[in-house]
Amino acid sequence: MNTLTQHDWWRRSTVYQVYPKSFKDTTGTGSGDIKGLTSKLDYLKELGIDIVWLQPVYVSPQNDNGYDVADYCRINPDFGTMEDFDELVQELKKRDMHLMIDIVVNHSSTEHEWFKASRSSKDNPYRDYYIWRDPAPDGGVPNNWQSKFGGPAWQYDETIGQYFLTLFDKTQADLNWENEKVREEVIKLLTFWAQKGVKGFRMDVINLISKNQEFPNDDGSIAPGDGRIHYTDGPRVHEYIKELNEKVFTPYNIVTVGEMSSTSLQQCIRYSNPKEKEFSMTFNFHHLKVDYPNNNKWELMPYDFEQLKSLLSDWQIGIQQGGGWNALFFNNHDQPRALSRFLNDDIYWVESAKLLATTLHGLQGTPYVYQGEEIGMPNPKWKDMSEFRDIESTNMYRILQERGKTADEAFAIIKERSRDNSRTPMLWDNSPQAGFTTGTPWIKVDERYPLLNVEKQLTDPDSIFHHYRKLISFRKNIQVFTDGDYQRLDAGHPQIYSYIRSNEKELLIVISNFSGGEASFELPDSLWQSIGHKSIELLIGNTGEEKILRQQITLSPYAAFMWIIR
Repeated sequence: MNTLTQHDWWRRSTVYQVYPKSFKDTTGTGSGDIKGLTSKLDYLKELGIDIVWLQPVYVSPQNDNGYDVADYCRINPDFGTMEDFDELVQELKKRDMHLMIDIVVNHSSTEHEWFKASRSSKDNPYRDYYIWRDPAPDGGVPNNWQSKFGGPAWQYDETIGQYFLTLFDKTQADLNWENEKVREEVIKLLTFWAQKGVKGFRMDVINLISKNQEFPNDDGSIAPGDGRIHYTDGPRVHEYIKELNEKVFTPYNIVTVGEMSSTSLQQCIRYSNPKEKEFSMTFNFHHLKVDYPNNNKWELMPYDFEQLKSLLSDWQIGIQQGGGWNALFFNNHDQPRALSRFLNDDIYWVESAKLLATTLHGLQGTPYVYQGEEIGMPNPKWKDMSEFRDIESTNMYRILQERGKTADEAFAIIKERSRDNSRTPMLWDNSPQAGFTTGTPWIKVDERYPLLNVEKQLTDPDSIFHHYRKLISFRKNIQVFTDGDYQRLDAGHPQIYSYIRSNEKELLIVISNFSGGEASFELPDSLWQSIGHKSIELLIGNTGEEKILRQQITLSPYAAFMWIIR
């Protein structure tokens, strides 16, 4: 296999995302902690994980589950101590694994000392760390920008008589990146963690840090008309990221992933092309909006299968041609479980979970596994709103009713769309609370845990866990997974998604039936003729069948197979 340089080792790695509050509790508080993660590193090593992405464990009021940071260089006592953190880094190192942490620097908590100083007076040195504006002539908000969590993106502060910008929760004040001192602070905090041995940064909504300094109203000419056209991929964003790369990412050989909100393919090529010296790779979310009618998350519709395939393909081809790099994912802490959202989490639960894995892990990029995905955790079965903890969900339940939905209609939407779908505790075994805690969990445990848990799957060679383990090992050991060109094969098939990856020596074919019915598919003549008498090996399948590759092939419901041809 071609040797990758020390700077691009992450191209054949797999990242595992940990939502610490729900991963493993060692203290009986009902909330997960850093020691809980450390105690499960052997499990992640067995899965084949190279990079563990730990979501925020900083000091925080927890209004947005830790993404409202009150101190960037201290550990929230709810998660443990800095000694626990240092131990985690060391234990990962012993296993030849690396730690990636969340960096949330578009905004800070209003509890941060910077913000407290900023709001104290107009002459305070920290005043310009945040974005303050006078009221509009009518005394109202400075412009019509909307918060991502609902309502105006401005909060009025009576002490000074000005508004401050909050693109997310009202307690998350946007930092002013135009201020050089803010950028110096960010470089300082990144360096602090890099010197502790952190090898990865996941940069939260990082493409929103540069705002149009005129702060104009959104005229609504481009949907959704909430102001995002004036702060997404803004005028100085690339300049700011290049500075971070020059001062921290490159000197410390850090792997970085930029979380991109409402971005474009061309921007992501620019963010992730090594020549630009910005990020290693980017997250984009277009493929996770294929069940949003008119881009509205809070309305329900069946997902658009053709759009899903087209978006995955467009980004595969576009990023490949532009020399960038994809971060591959179907799940994360902000999304409902893809298994429940796109496939069948009931009768064909195992096949569906394996299908998603097979389809994703054959693509070009660095795959991200979100905790519980590797055992096929579905959305929980919610009974009523009292079970939800997410601020976005509780806000939207109220807002949906204000917009005319009945309480039942609003609940039906929240149940499908809530971020809490992915935040329920990890299911470790069949003991009380699924082995997550000895106390009362902070959020409900999925009642299906006696049948669906890690312990059960570790001992079953045909489990979803072992399917993921094989796919992760292929990426390390088979070159075409890293460097193979992508080409879609299915040409609009209503049930099948099929593609090939090819380099000079190997050809990978992936065929997945996303439907609950039998599906037939024919490989193109030119491809079939090029295969000729070459060696065809079934790498992996999800039905237990030793499927032979033929030009005309029939797949059972939710079947997915991957062959390699040499």
